[in-house]
Amino acid sequence: MSRSLIIAPQWIGDAVMTEPLLASLAARGEQLTVAALPWVAPVYRAMPQVTEVIDLPFAHGRLDWAGRRRVAAALRGRFDTAYVLPNSLKSALLPWLAGIPRRVGYHGEGRYLLLNRRLPNPAGRPPMVAFYSALAGEPPVAGERPTLRFDAATLTRATAAAGVAPGAYWAFAPGAEYGPAKCWPPEHYAELARVLHARDGQPVLLLGSGKEAALCAQIEAAADGACRVLAGQTSLIDAMALIAAARGVVSNDSGLMHVAAAFGVPQAAVFGSTSPEHTPPLNPRARVLWLKEELQLDCAPCFDRVCRFGHTRCLTGVSAGRVEQALDDALGGPQSVSLPT
Repeated sequence: MSRSLIIAPQWIGDAVMTEPLLASLAARGEQLTVAALPWVAPVYRAMPQVTEVIDLPFAHGRLDWAGRRRVAAALRGRFDTAYVLPNSLKSALLPWLAGIPRRVGYHGEGRYLLLNRRLPNPAGRPPMVAFYSALAGEPPVAGERPTLRFDAATLTRATAAAGVAPGAYWAFAPGAEYGPAKCWPPEHYAELARVLHARDGQPVLLLGSGKEAALCAQIEAAADGACRVLAGQTSLIDAMALIAAARGVVSNDSGLMHVAAAFGVPQAAVFGSTSPEHTPPLNPRARVLWLKEELQLDCAPCFDRVCRFGHTRCLTGVSAGRVEQALDDALGGPQSVSLPT
C-alpha cells in the first residue's frame, strides 16, 4: 500500500473542499496521513479515509525553518508520495526536507526544486473541489461533493455540553475570517433569530471563533433572548458537531458554511463579495442568496475584504424574510444542484 502525506490548506473551507481528493486517493489504495495546522486539523478527523492527522506546530505566516526541519526529520522514510495542497513556497518545504520521493502540487510560487510533479497554475478562480481533485491525476468525477462524518457519540457529547437536543435548535455562523464584505449584517441575523425563536421556541446557537465573540454578543443583545453565544467557547470539533446536529444553519460564505454543506444540513448561505460560482455550498439542501443579478451589481464579485464603496448592498439588500423563506425551502428537502465544472 502506498503511503501518502497530505499537506493541508490553512483555511477550514478549503480543508473541507479537499475531501473528494482524499476519497479518490484512498479508493485507489493510498494510506493517508494529513499534516495540518491545529485550527484546521479537526476537519480531517471527520474524514474516515484519513488514517492519521499530524498537528503542525507552525505559527501562521512564519517560515520557522528550524521547526520545519525538526518535523521533517520525524517524517523521513515514512512516505512514498506527498500532495502539497496550498500554493505557497513554504508549504512545499516539509516534504522536500523529509526526502519524500514523489512530491505533487501546483507550480504555485515557483516551486521548481521543491516539487517534482507539478500542475500548471489554473487561470482565474476555478471551483475549489475540482482544483484540489486534479492533483489525483485522474479525470474529475461529475457531481462530487465533500462529505464529513461524525459518530453518534461525538454528536451526543457536543449537544449535551451545549444543553440542546439534536435537531431542536438552529445554528448561525455570522462571522467570516476573510473580512466584513462577506458578512450579512448583525441586525439581520438578530431579526431572523427572533422570528425563528418566536415560531417554535427553539434556541439559536451562535457559533464561530473567539474573534467573532463580540459580533455574536451584538446579535444576542438584539435578539431578545432568542440566541446563545458559543463563539470562542467550543472546540472546532464541537462546533462542527453542533452544526451537524442542527435543525438548520444560516451563515455567510465561510468555513463553517462548507462544514454544514459537507454534513448535508439544511442551510441558507448569504454571499456578498465572493461568488457561489467559485465556492458554493455543495449540498442539495443548501439555498444560496446572492444579489448580483437582481441588483445588477457590476462590482460583484469583487472579492474585497471591505466594500470599496462602503455600502455592501449585496448584503444589506438580503432581508431576514428572504433568508427565512430560503431556510424553510431547504428544510423541505433536497433539490438538484448545478455544480461548477
